[in-house]
Amino acid sequence: MSVNVKQLAAEKAVEYVQDGMKVGLGTGSTAYWAIRKLGERVREGLNITAVATSQASEDQARELGIPLVAFGEIDHLDLTIDGADELDSRLQLIKGGGGALLREKIVAMGSTRMIVVADESKAVNTLGKFPLPVEIVPFAWEWTVAKLEKLGCRPELRRSGDKLYRTDNGNYIADCHFGAIASAPVLAEQLQGISGVVDHGLFIGIASMAIIGKQDGSIEIIEGETDL
Repeated sequence: MSVNVKQLAAEKAVEYVQDGMKVGLGTGSTAYWAIRKLGERVREGLNITAVATSQASEDQARELGIPLVAFGEIDHLDLTIDGADELDSRLQLIKGGGGALLREKIVAMGSTRMIVVADESKAVNTLGKFPLPVEIVPFAWEWTVAKLEKLGCRPELRRSGDKLYRTDNGNYIADCHFGAIASAPVLAEQLQGISGVVDHGLFIGIASMAIIGKQDGSIEIIEGETDL
């Protein structure tokens, strides 16, 4: 019988959610399973409040009866559970394949802990095989893309059908093909220095734990220096 490794990792992460916590709900195919399991626990009596990183995750949480609060009603989160497109042994991540990188980063950085859930195919020695999503404003996007290209990548504006993809924030995403990223912190600083870049999918020093599901049914847990 095949193992759903994403579900395996996500449900393990939900075990860390305790009564009374304020929880950040991630976005994507692995976070979907975490939200579903949280819904089960809420129906069983778990008392939590949550915020979502995308409209899709918010809709799923509402359908499952997970209590949602406005960001203005809280000043921090206890725990965020989210996926990653790539992660290395230092818990450096590439995120944004689902288009919610800005909201995901805001929520993760407002959390005491971030747990990353992933299947073993997302664990890499060096980040960069997965194109790095960079969220950019539509105004003068051609100039912003040209500046991204000067960093040594091949940027491609993400599309949705015959139109340019728009994030929940109304921005574009440039998927930047860098190949192996020699230094994620250096690249992150270079990206932040470009006017027109809203944010990027490099998450550095943010995740405190990774839970990785494997095809043999086992789970690998990586804990980082930021773990409290």
